[in-house]
Amino acid sequence: MNFKLNILLCFFIQLVSLELKAQDANLSGTVKDSTGKPIEAVSISIVGESGGAFSDIRGRYTIKLTPYKDLIIAFSNIGFATEKISIKCTPGEQRTFDVVLKSNTTSLGPVLISSTKAGDMTTIRIEPKTIEMIPSASGNFENVLKTLPGVVSNNELSSTYSVRGGNFDENLVYVNDIEINRPFLVRSGQQEGLTFINGALVSDINFSAGGFGAKYGDRMSSVLDVKYKKPKQFGGSFEIGFLGASIHLEGASKNERFTYLFGYRRKSNQFLLEGLDTQGDYRPSFTDVQGLATYKLSSKTDISILANYARNEYKVIPSSRETEFGSINEALKFTVFFSGQEVDNYRTSQGAITLNHKVNDNLQLKLIGSSFITREEEFFDIAGQYYLDELERDLASDNFGSSAFNRGVGANLDHARNELSANVSYLEHKGFYNTDKINLQWGARFQHEKIVDELDEWQYIDSADFSIPHPQDNPGGIRDVNQQIVLNNVIKNNINLSSNRVSGYVQNGWLLDEFNIVAGIRATFFDLNQELNISPRISASFKPTWNKRLTFRLATGIYYQPPFYRELRGLDGKINENVKAQKSIHLVAATDYQFLAWGREFKLTTEAYYKKLDDLNPYKVDNTRINYLAKNNASGYAAGVDLRINGEFVSGVESWASLSFLKTVEDLNDDFYYNYFNSAGELIIPGYTFNDVAVDSTKIIPGDIPKPTDQRVTFSLLFQDYLPKNPSYKMHLNLIFGTGLPFGPPGPDRYKDILRGPTYRRVDIGFSKTFIDEDSKNTSRIPVIKNLKSFILSLEVFNLLQVSNTVSFTWITDVNGTQYAVPNYLTSRLLNLRIATKF
Repeated sequence: MNFKLNILLCFFIQLVSLELKAQDANLSGTVKDSTGKPIEAVSISIVGESGGAFSDIRGRYTIKLTPYKDLIIAFSNIGFATEKISIKCTPGEQRTFDVVLKSNTTSLGPVLISSTKAGDMTTIRIEPKTIEMIPSASGNFENVLKTLPGVVSNNELSSTYSVRGGNFDENLVYVNDIEINRPFLVRSGQQEGLTFINGALVSDINFSAGGFGAKYGDRMSSVLDVKYKKPKQFGGSFEIGFLGASIHLEGASKNERFTYLFGYRRKSNQFLLEGLDTQGDYRPSFTDVQGLATYKLSSKTDISILANYARNEYKVIPSSRETEFGSINEALKFTVFFSGQEVDNYRTSQGAITLNHKVNDNLQLKLIGSSFITREEEFFDIAGQYYLDELERDLASDNFGSSAFNRGVGANLDHARNELSANVSYLEHKGFYNTDKINLQWGARFQHEKIVDELDEWQYIDSADFSIPHPQDNPGGIRDVNQQIVLNNVIKNNINLSSNRVSGYVQNGWLLDEFNIVAGIRATFFDLNQELNISPRISASFKPTWNKRLTFRLATGIYYQPPFYRELRGLDGKINENVKAQKSIHLVAATDYQFLAWGREFKLTTEAYYKKLDDLNPYKVDNTRINYLAKNNASGYAAGVDLRINGEFVSGVESWASLSFLKTVEDLNDDFYYNYFNSAGELIIPGYTFNDVAVDSTKIIPGDIPKPTDQRVTFSLLFQDYLPKNPSYKMHLNLIFGTGLPFGPPGPDRYKDILRGPTYRRVDIGFSKTFIDEDSKNTSRIPVIKNLKSFILSLEVFNLLQVSNTVSFTWITDVNGTQYAVPNYLTSRLLNLRIATKF
């Protein structure tokens, strides 16, 4: 009897629970920002309970609630302040509640949001406030990109970066839809100066590491798309530190028909360069002025002018250098005494006029005219007398670490009188047609390029009579009167190049419930090599209904890179007009997963990619200079996986970590070499093998060799924190780790570039104190201070761990003909004090 009663009781409880479940209340509505724009992927959670929901692409959400219970519902999203409501529902009640989330302006750090707007699914958005606080030795805007997965840079003095196995020239940069160009002759980060983008003027940043749409131009690796601000009232900022100063102003007329942005920056690397191995008198001076003015001709038409002028001057009178390198078994010291100087000048200007007409709410037309002009000079005569010594390795010796004996003595003279002028001008039309379901874009562009380059460069090396022929030892013999001084790496040429390009594209995006599809096609014609390229591209994303926290993405396409001037010029300084476009086929598969941990929202992004590379133009890298072989004689591939997690590791502060794995190789079609053997069957190694008389040889075909950007593992971390009881004290940590890059001796033989450099390890940290906060009322009675919106004092420590990172190698030869790669180290540990204000 008791058994039957228990069964009936259990059955009754189940019925009651099912009935109550069926009577669950529902809360639904939309989530928007303060401008009324729907917010996707907002986390809707019940405080103290498991489960929850996410808003869809239109900001709509629905969440089930337990009736007769006091509940607290939290609405949270990265970059917005969390909104909480209290609610109590009756069974079966259908409650509607619309939420407006305010921008989290008190957030101390960066926000990365994958865009889901039709047409932008392959890009990630970077919060502009990120660039304000990242500790950076160069101070350039591009430093924020170096913390992203797939992006590699082993030079803190340079803004250059490579993406997923590509080189520095394979990246597109746009500002307000205007393509940005770089100087041509820069060899090192010391000479580079300021880049075009002024971080104080930026309002929106989007970056794609691959699989980008047809609307973007003809490069094989990445796109950086930046938009400048649209001011509504007067304001500005001022910043000063040991490395330079900057100021920006912005404003608008009373009727807001006229708006303006103005930025001035001045920078000097002298403080940083004093920490290099090469001692001397460094006099770098970098200045940048730019402005953006917009005027509304009517309610539907406006015109804007973007202008920039940059003057980068680099002067150095080197005096001496002392570098210790090698291993515990072979510790060496390279000492050089210099005479002479280097004077480099890079003067660039770019201006663009944009006419924008809004036909109606759906159709927008744009016309852009742009011109880039550069005048560059590279003058140097530097003589060096060097000594290569072996150091005492015996720990018991009183002379441990001192020179034990001399390995070689030599001298060299580097000479250059290079002058380049270039003008790149284009006229472009863009069109946009948008509805709730489609995002149609098209464009056409004509571009003219004029390059005038006068090359006069050579090197003289005297290392154990390496460059001066001499007669055999014959005391009293007749002297050879015909012997000549031999110069190395002689490049002399006058280049006058004029060319035209025509390109166009059409691209459409469809937003179909859970699917976001973008397809387009791009065409380019280059009259110098008479080549027409057609590039179809497509990408898609899918957000399953069974898990709104997941997004799946796929992208593929063909990416041609028609040669620009640098790709056309070979190592000998001659132009090869027959160089064709390099080709890359992208295949990208990715997932975005949003989850809650420690009561906070996080996002994990995983991307796997494969790039098939054809008609490659092989190159060698020296510091930041890329020297092309100027012929399409290689093929290869790049494959890897990128991972990134971002969120509030510390409550209220955004941070992220990135991890990347990469393999990229190329196979030159016509490369081979011979191994020579002596009579004992030993492989002859110049400088090492005693019997160097060859009696036999073997032909070697190298096959796949690593590309110069083959950095197998990279890890970066951007972490920020604050004192819990006093959040005005903040900490910002930037960490980068990368395994060694391939390198080899000078010369055109790419198969020799299979050595691996040391790992790159860099930690920069910044500490800041906020005296006046943008989000709190300024109560100061002092007139000057009263008008400030913010006032921040920062102390930055560059290269916190004092790691001697290597950027390139200097090759020398001893008396036995043995070659040594002497590392050229980057900056040491340095302090920087910075004051930043907004008004």
